[in-house]
Amino acid sequence: MAKAPTTRRRALASLTAAAAAVGGTAVAAAAPGAHRAAAATAPVAVRVAGTGLVDGSGAPLVLRGVDRSGMEYACVQGWGMADGPMDQASVDAMAAWHVNAVRVPLNEDCWLGINGVPAAYSGANYQAAVQAYVSELHADGMVAILDLHWSAPGTQLATGQQVMADADHSPAFWSSVATAFKADPGVMFDLYNEPHGISWSCWADGCTTPGWQTAGMTQLLSAVRSTGATQPVLVAPLGWAGATGGPAEYGTDPNSGWLEWRPVDPAGQEVASLHLYSFSGCNTTACWDQQVAPVAAVVPVVTGEFGETDCATAFDTSLMGWDDAHGASYLAWAWNQSSDTCGDAGPSVVTDYAGDPTTSGAAVQSHYLATSSSPSTSTTTAAMATTTTTQQATTTTTASTTTTTVASKNNKHTKH
Repeated sequence: MAKAPTTRRRALASLTAAAAAVGGTAVAAAAPGAHRAAAATAPVAVRVAGTGLVDGSGAPLVLRGVDRSGMEYACVQGWGMADGPMDQASVDAMAAWHVNAVRVPLNEDCWLGINGVPAAYSGANYQAAVQAYVSELHADGMVAILDLHWSAPGTQLATGQQVMADADHSPAFWSSVATAFKADPGVMFDLYNEPHGISWSCWADGCTTPGWQTAGMTQLLSAVRSTGATQPVLVAPLGWAGATGGPAEYGTDPNSGWLEWRPVDPAGQEVASLHLYSFSGCNTTACWDQQVAPVAAVVPVVTGEFGETDCATAFDTSLMGWDDAHGASYLAWAWNQSSDTCGDAGPSVVTDYAGDPTTSGAAVQSHYLATSSSPSTSTTTAAMATTTTTQQATTTTTASTTTTTVASKNNKHTKH
């Protein structure tokens, strides 16, 4: 989603540089520390194997998770590090739903400490808060998906969604983020939230529109791989991450689509990321059969966002069932407190951070509990094939000088 929630919790204290607690309520279903004690026996890990994801032992892994919005907008608006609690108790509440992955939207200006974002909420402080939250997720056995959500070119403040990443800062953002997390096998990188309103060639290789230079997916992937990071990368298509097959607004060429234009990942860890809602253009099983299934036959698919705003549950239930049948992963938007139980103000799965569900959230919760084991239990019982380390590298905000060549798959334009 491109917009921040309309209700702000400005009275909340921010996360400290060590990302201390901002409040929250523990879930009664789990004793304090129970998830952490179980998860500590094996590092969280995820990687691509063929057309699916696997854990550290090589066992098939389906991510059933949530998006935790807030770190993309609170910092740049100057009133906090996040919106709502980001402490261990709030993560435990997710674990009680058997959530095993959390997508964390980020802001490039806040991470890089540029364009006038208050120092209290940017640069080293922001980076430490993100790293601390990832550690909290891992403590409960959860994969962390780091997403470039808000960006802006030049001296423009990153206060919203753009048509595409910008060449001025986005590659530097990914070089820095990937450097910070390249030793963590439980992290995935979502290169850009919701590209839209541009051509597939611009999406792949960048262009000058609308009046500034964009960075294509090829460039963003190169920025990650140049650091030596080999974790899975999520690559969202056009149409606000909802059109893998080249809809009419981007041309009628049947060969114009995600599979034809995707960059080739030298690490072989590329994942297609989709955002599908009850109000999306592609919101039926017939459309998913036509557009998504061909992609899922080539690479893993993660529905990085899904949600329903019609005070019903039919769409969410259908989407989760389709993804299950096709081995795809999915994360609900969003684990953000909402008094609007129908989600008309924006999809939300909880009415509070203790994990009490909204109308649509109840369907998601029920499905997760029925189809997934506790993430800490899954992590504990998986036999690790090799010993890995989750020790994080020292964070830097400068781009790596190493160059990794990433080629665009499409043979209609220049290889990189």
